[in-house]
Amino acid sequence: MGHSEFGLVARDRRPWDAGRIVGAKRALKPQQVWAIRFWLSRERRLRDRVLFDLARVLRGEDPDWRSRRGGRVRARATVVQQKTG
Repeated sequence: MGHSEFGLVARDRRPWDAGRIVGAKRALKPQQVWAIRFWLSRERRLRDRVLFDLARVLRGEDPDWRSRRGGRVRARATVVQQKTG
């Protein structure tokens, strides 16, 4: 059963997206991408760095992805899970 638009509760409700930016976000700037990659490398977070690079390739936002392996893209990727610590 739904709520009437004339009910007391409906008047006090505010839309969930009121005042928020919704929808597609802007692509990262090259300087931001460099900063994220640098920080992940410095912190030795190899898994996160690889996932970040993979996400950029899959979204089509990484223009130089073909030049990394002599113009070839690997057919498969392997994810190895480990326990922390």
